Amino acid sequence: MAFLAKGRILAAAVVAVLGLATGAQAAASCGSNGAGFDAWKPGFAAEAKSEGVGAKGLAALAGATYATKTISVDRGIHKAFSGSVDAFMKRRGGAAIISKGRSLKKSNAALFSQIESNYGVSPGVLLAIWGMETGFGSSMGNQNTVSAILTLAYDCRRPEFFHPHAIAALKLVDRGALSASSVGAAHGEIGHTQFLPGNVLKYGVGSGNLRDKATALASTANFLKAHGWRRGASAADNIGAIAGWNDANVYQQAIVRIATAIDGD
Repeated sequence: MAFLAKGRILAAAVVAVLGLATGAQAAASCGSNGAGFDAWKPGFAAEAKSEGVGAKGLAALAGATYATKTISVDRGIHKAFSGSVDAFMKRRGGAAIISKGRSLKKSNAALFSQIESNYGVSPGVLLAIWGMETGFGSSMGNQNTVSAILTLAYDCRRPEFFHPHAIAALKLVDRGALSASSVGAAHGEIGHTQFLPGNVLKYGVGSGNLRDKATALASTANFLKAHGWRRGASAADNIGAIAGWNDANVYQQAIVRIATAIDGD
């Protein structure tokens, strides 16, 4: 999966504003294994309720379990983005993404034209991200979303980053956009292009159902626009917006290459 700081909604300045209280509380009650997870949940539930999470979200939290697969994936995440761009492209099937992306650009021309008209984002980068993240929707993950994101909010490695995404996931359950049994990627990412829950709330458009390809692609374009995408500029010239999606340089460069090849067809 392609994740480092994709869809980051908590920069250092925001941590400072939202505060030391939240960060300190998360750090004080975090754990490095599943032993304390069930004991941690009631405290998080009280905090979630104070932040507006309702009955459905709280019930999903109560039923969540420690996600060992998520922790395993998280511990190896940097290795997934190691090596050269060429090696990364080969591992991730860059040539196949380009080939299928060109075909999907033609068969979904009206959809991509509408998205570009609305958001100024060209088809190539959306297809590159879609292909890189889920193989164009063929592999959206099979890990329980609520359990995954709560496990990461509990885990001591990055609780301050995942805390707001965990709250957001519970709010999405309240809204019906997720359920306690919804599945996705190991870090709690959702849908065709793999949004973290907080970014579904912030950048999701329409129904917010990111398992619908049109909604997911439009939401991805909305995210890129919000992160500085410039209409009419190339993917290479918009690498800053792509960096907002994922801060791994090798990922950014691969997306630029794939997008350029697709849009140049």
